[in-house]
Amino acid sequence: MNLKKINIWAVTDGSQGMISQVMGLSEQISSNITEIKIDLIFPWNKIQPGFFPIYKWIFKNKFPKNNQPDMVISCGRKSIYFSLYCKKKYKNLLNIHIQNPKISLKNFSYVIIPNHDNFSGSNVINSIGALHHLKKNDHKTNPKLVTCIIGGNNKHYYFNEKEANALCKKLSEIKKNKSDIELSIITSRRTSSLVKKIIYEQLNDIANIWTGDGNNPYKESIQNSSFFIVTSDSTSMISEAAISGKPIYIYHLTFKRKSKRIEKFHREFSDLGITKDIKNIIHLSNWSYNSLNESDRIARIIKNKIIEEKI
Repeated sequence: MNLKKINIWAVTDGSQGMISQVMGLSEQISSNITEIKIDLIFPWNKIQPGFFPIYKWIFKNKFPKNNQPDMVISCGRKSIYFSLYCKKKYKNLLNIHIQNPKISLKNFSYVIIPNHDNFSGSNVINSIGALHHLKKNDHKTNPKLVTCIIGGNNKHYYFNEKEANALCKKLSEIKKNKSDIELSIITSRRTSSLVKKIIYEQLNDIANIWTGDGNNPYKESIQNSSFFIVTSDSTSMISEAAISGKPIYIYHLTFKRKSKRIEKFHREFSDLGITKDIKNIIHLSNWSYNSLNESDRIARIIKNKIIEEKI
C-alpha cells in the first residue's frame, strides 16, 4: 500500500475546531483527502450514536461518487454515524476517531484521545493536547512580537466584564514594563461582543487588535510571534501555539466549576515546559521547548501500525 496515496475521507460537522484536527492528521498521512461535512435528519442529529440503527438515508450530505475510502478520519458526535456506516459498508476500511466518542471503542480501528481525558485501550493512541493543522515556521520570528490569543466564556470558565478588565490591566502592565514590544491581540469566535468592546476601548492605543473584521492574522501570528499569552479556556489554542516552540504564558480565568480534565491539561503543559502562569509576571522571559506537533507524531504511529499489519 502506498501510504501517500491512501484515500482518506475527512469527516466533521463543519465546525472549525473539528476540521483543524481532522485535516491536521489527514494531511500528515496522505495527500489524497476528501472533506465531508456531515448533516443528519431528525432525530439522529440530536441523539448520541448507539441508540438508533444507522441507514444511508439518515445522511443529508451526499456520498462521494466513484471514490471508495481506505480510511475515514472523524471528529465530533455527528461524524460517528458516518464512520460507523462506512465501517460496515466498505471492506478493510480503517476508521479513526479523534476525541472520546462516548460509545464502545471497539467500533473504531483507532481512537485518538488526549492524555487529559484519562482514556486507555488497545486501540487508543493518546495525544498531548489537541491535534491541529498548523505547521511550524522554519524562519526567524519577530523578537518583539507578543501575541495574546483570547477565547471566551464556556462551561468551565467565566469570561465576563471583570475578567476582561483584569486581562487588560495585565497586558497594559506588560506593555508599560517593556514599551518596545509589539502587542497583537486576536479574539476568537467565542469572544463576546462585550469583551471585545472592553479590550478595544482599553488597549487600542497600545496594541494591534483583531476582533473579526478583515483577514484573520491567527496563523501568521503563530508563525511569527516570539511570545504568546493565551487565555486558559481553550486547550486547542494553547496546543496550536505550542507548534511554535516559543514561550506560552497562560492567563487563567476564574473557574465556574473546577474540571480535573482541564487542570490535568494545564499541569501537563506546564510540566513539559511549554507554558507558565502569567499571574505574577510583568517582564516576559524567554525559554524554548521542542515544537509540539502531535498531528505529525500520531500520523507516524498510525502509518507504522498499518505497515506492521501488512507484514
